[in-house]
Amino acid sequence: MGDLYALDFDGVICDSCGESSISALKAAKVRWPQLFEGVDLELEEWILDQMHIVRPVVETGYENVLLVRLLLEIQKPTIRKSSVAPGLSIDGILENWSKLKPIIMEEWNEDRDTLIGLFGKVRDEWIEKDFSGWIGANRFYPGIADALKFASSTIYIVTTKQSRFADALLRELADVTIPPDRIYGLGSGPKPEVLKQLQRQPEHAGLKLHFVEDRLATLRNVIREGELDGWNLYLVLLRIHPPSVPPEGLSKLEPPGSFIWFSYSPTIHQWEWTTDIGYHGPFDYNILS
Repeated sequence: MGDLYALDFDGVICDSCGESSISALKAAKVRWPQLFEGVDLELEEWILDQMHIVRPVVETGYENVLLVRLLLEIQKPTIRKSSVAPGLSIDGILENWSKLKPIIMEEWNEDRDTLIGLFGKVRDEWIEKDFSGWIGANRFYPGIADALKFASSTIYIVTTKQSRFADALLRELADVTIPPDRIYGLGSGPKPEVLKQLQRQPEHAGLKLHFVEDRLATLRNVIREGELDGWNLYLVLLRIHPPSVPPEGLSKLEPPGSFIWFSYSPTIHQWEWTTDIGYHGPFDYNILS
């Protein structure tokens, strides 16, 4: 019996926080130029610093653009257009983003598809003008390049990132080419539905199925689908997460930058340290081999 690994991209394979934050700032300036008049470099740097902290709440890239504007409104009361900005803290964003997002989108009269298109366009322009600079703003987590290159398991990428960007980063940072039909990017549908598609494919019959993700909410959505009970689920924390994000019962995180791997036990319905691969502690991509 072989193994199939469905890997999330951002937060599991690639640390793209720097690039996505810069792209979001660029996109926000295009979308709301009047709001950024008089915004100096110091304030821009503050926004980028805070983006690293709030990054765990992001499910889809366009949300970064919203976060940039919200952070700006927090710092500049004179340009506020949202009812949520007054008194809002970084912790407040971390704890309540799912409630804040629809409010600000309505108050700012913004459309999801428009922001997705803008975010992609800004990235495309950056790539065209400064490809090496765009690549350099991303990094792969230690060990992942070799693990992907020499993996004996069947590998799929399941991400909310646009496929062309994931493909470019895999080629440039890992020297790995993953066939287009094995990269499920933005527009492929919810991740639980993608996993259903994968397990239904005849060529995957008999394979042991693994899904590696860095968002607890996404894994909870998978758990709710009885059809997906055959998947082994892994929560990998490769970024600093707020206290509300880790699995219940986890009293504290390892120091910032630590790699932590949990697996979900469908028999006892709780998260626990991974034991089925005989490994605890730092995340090890060699299991793909």
